[in-house]
Amino acid sequence: MTEAASPPVSGTHRWVSLMVHDLAASQAFYHELFGWEFEEGPSQLGLYARAMRDGHPVAGLGEIAPGLRRVVAWLPYIATRDADGTAAAVRECGGTVAVGPLDVEGVGRLAIAADPSGAAFGLWQGGPRRRGSVRHPAGAPEWNELITAETAGVGKFYSMVFGYDAAPEPAVPAGTDQLTLSLGTRPVAGIRGVADALPHDRGPHWLTYFAVPDVDEALETVDRLGGRRAGEPQVSPFGRWARVTDPEGAPFAVIRPAGR
Repeated sequence: MTEAASPPVSGTHRWVSLMVHDLAASQAFYHELFGWEFEEGPSQLGLYARAMRDGHPVAGLGEIAPGLRRVVAWLPYIATRDADGTAAAVRECGGTVAVGPLDVEGVGRLAIAADPSGAAFGLWQGGPRRRGSVRHPAGAPEWNELITAETAGVGKFYSMVFGYDAAPEPAVPAGTDQLTLSLGTRPVAGIRGVADALPHDRGPHWLTYFAVPDVDEALETVDRLGGRRAGEPQVSPFGRWARVTDPEGAPFAVIRPAGR
């Protein structure tokens, strides 16, 4: 989340961030799993660190204030040219804005919002991350997918707020409740409707997929470091993947993208 020459395209997913109760322990977990190194983040965000992979910033980790107990979850930040205007659109379309918009020095203008189903996401008005390789390195976010009960209503919300084309994903079996959110011909994110399989202790939430060279090896590392598997590996048109949680319970997925 640093300044660069050209602003990001509104609606693209530009960053993922995780607030945890024990920052040092979480840094150790993700360092071992993804090879992340860390550098100090903006002071206005409190105890916060940028995760780096091959010199490329890939994610952020922050610490929740002592005494506060919150559900730990990865939060995607969606780019906007006008955080205040987008925050107003979120409210007008049935969502809520919990934090901001507020200015963070050296980063931009940020807000934390939720869609009508309660799934949280961030808004970010500012320059793109520092340039890295064109192909994301191992340990970098590959995709974000909203896990919710059904896709139709919430798909309309994201289309209205961000201008997405929300269309059924053609690469999955017929009858699957799955949408792809696109800007023109560019796929940006997904929505998966899981009906009664939605976790009752978490509700609708965004799931971040992180690229790894070997899914089985990543799962073994998760087990060894105190995380948990949330199912067996699966094969999709987009690659082999598996869902896991970190030691504090934050859900995410590891994927070896197809063609890599």
